[in-house]
Amino acid sequence: METTLRGVGVSHGVAIGQVRHMGTAVLEPPAKQIPAEEAEREQGRARQGVEAVAADLIARGNLAGGEAQAVLEAQAMIAQDPELMADVDRRIAVGSTAERGIYDAFSHYRELLAGAGEYMAGRVADLDDVRNRIVARLLGVPMPGVPDSDEPYVLIARDLAPADTALLDPTLVLGFVTEEGGPTSHSAILARALGVPAVVALPGAGELAEGTEIAVDGSTGEIFVGPSEEKKAALTKAAEERKAALSASSGPGATSDGHKVPLLANVGGPADVPAAVEAGAEGVGLFRTEFLFLDDSQKAPSEEKQVEAYRKVLEAFPEGRVVVRVLDAGADKPLDFLTPADEPNPALGVRGLRTLLDHPEVLRTQLTALAKAAEGLPVYLEVMAPMVADRTDAKAFADACREAGLQAKFGAMVEIPSAALRARSILQEVEFLSLGTNDLAQYTFAADRQVGAVSRLQDPWQPALLDLVALSAEAAKAEGKSCGVCGEAASDPLLACVLTGLGVTSLSMGAASIPYVRATLAKYTLAQCERAAAAARAADTAHEARLAAQAVLSGE
Repeated sequence: METTLRGVGVSHGVAIGQVRHMGTAVLEPPAKQIPAEEAEREQGRARQGVEAVAADLIARGNLAGGEAQAVLEAQAMIAQDPELMADVDRRIAVGSTAERGIYDAFSHYRELLAGAGEYMAGRVADLDDVRNRIVARLLGVPMPGVPDSDEPYVLIARDLAPADTALLDPTLVLGFVTEEGGPTSHSAILARALGVPAVVALPGAGELAEGTEIAVDGSTGEIFVGPSEEKKAALTKAAEERKAALSASSGPGATSDGHKVPLLANVGGPADVPAAVEAGAEGVGLFRTEFLFLDDSQKAPSEEKQVEAYRKVLEAFPEGRVVVRVLDAGADKPLDFLTPADEPNPALGVRGLRTLLDHPEVLRTQLTALAKAAEGLPVYLEVMAPMVADRTDAKAFADACREAGLQAKFGAMVEIPSAALRARSILQEVEFLSLGTNDLAQYTFAADRQVGAVSRLQDPWQPALLDLVALSAEAAKAEGKSCGVCGEAASDPLLACVLTGLGVTSLSMGAASIPYVRATLAKYTLAQCERAAAAARAADTAHEARLAAQAVLSGE
C-alpha cells in the first residue's frame, strides 16, 4: 500500500528506484592496553592512517572539482589538525592503540564542537566521517560509504558526508534521502551541483527496508513508499514536462511580460566557471573567495595568487556582472592566522567583515588584488562585505575599498536582521545589497543551518524571512539601488517567482538550478509574481506560504 512521507526537498527532480542503505559507521575499537615499548610504533601507525585519509580526501576533491573540492580539502585539514594529533599521541603514550587513540581524541574534540554553539555543532558530521575513515583504515575494514551496486538505486543515509556526496555517480545513484541535514547543508548544496534529486531531514528514513521501491520528489520533499503505477506515471510525466520546459528556455532571465531578472551563478573559484557558463549564467552573483584561503590556514594567500584566481573568473564573463564577496572567515570557516580559537560561540562572534576590520592588512591585500585582476577587462566588478550589521560597518568597508583604489561598486550582504531593518541607512554608504538567505534565516530564527532538527526554521519560505527580504528590496528601490539574493533560496523556482514579486532585482544560485529558475520565471507575469509574494507573506507557516504562492501562480 502506498504511503507518503515528507522531508525537505533540496534538489529538483524525481527519482524512482529501490532503497539501498549507506555503509554502516565504523564500530568503536576495543579499549585494550599496549605495552609502553609499542607506543612509538602505534603513533606511527596513527600518523600513517591520518595522512592516508587526508590524501584520499584531497584526491576525491581533485576529481570532483568546484565547491566539493574546497569542502573536502577543509575535511583533510581537520584530519591533520596539529592539536588533534598531539592528543592522539598523548593517548597512545599512556597505552591506547592507534585506532583507539584516534577514536577517543576525535570523540573529545566532537564534544567540544557540539558544545561550542550551534554553528560549530554543524561540523560534527564532517568530523565523524574523518574519524570513521581513519579508524576503518587502521582496523583494515571497508570504509563506511556508498554501497557497491551494478543497478541504479535510491541511497538512504543518516547523513551524507561531503566525501561521499562529491563523488556520487548520478548514473547509479538516482537520488538520495537523509534523516538529518538541512536545506543549506553541504550535502544539499553538492546535490544541487550534481543535479541529483534529494530530500533531507526525513525522520525515520533509516527504517525504510532495503530493496523497497520508493519515489523521491526533490522539489516537494515528498517520498512515496511503494508507489502505485499511476503515481509513478504522474511523477515521471511531471519530470519530463519540466525537462522539456528547460530545453525550451534560454536567454536572460525574465518574466513572461519582459521584466528582467538577471540570473547569476554562485561560484567558489575558477573550477566552477565552466558549469556556470554552460547553464547560461549572466554573471556571478556570489564569488566565495574564502576557498582560496583554506589551502593554508596559517597564512593568507599572496597577492599574486589572488590576482591569478580572481582574473580567471572575471575573464569568463566579458560584459557580465561579477559580484565578489571578500573573505568570510570565522564560525565554521576558521583560519588559524585570523580567527580567535577560544570564542564561546563563534557564529555570534568575530566573523566576516568583523574579522577583516580586525586585520586590515588582509582586507587591503584582497581589495588590491581584485583591483589588479579587473584591470583592462570589460567586466562589471562589484565587491561586497559579509556580515554587515549597520551603517558603521558599511562605511568602514566602503572606505577600505576606496583606499585600495578599487574601481567597482561596493555592496553589503544582508545576513543579520539588523541590516534588513536598517537597509536604507546602510544604502547611504554602499551601492547595492545582496541577501544571504541562509545566514539571514539562521540569525532570524536562532536555527543552525546544519542541524536537521530545526530545519523547518531554516526553510526560506518562512513568512518572517520573506518580510525581511521585502524590507530590504523596498529600501533599495527607494534609494534607486539594487537588491539581489545570493542564498540558496534563489535556487527554488517557485520561490524565485516570489522573490521577484517582493522586489528582488537579481537571483544568484548554483549553476545546476539556473535552467529551472529561468523556465519557471518565464511562465508568469510580474503582477502574478507580486500577487504570489503577497499571498506567501500573509501565511503563518512556511508550508502554508508555499501552498498560497502555488495557488496564485496555478490560477486556483
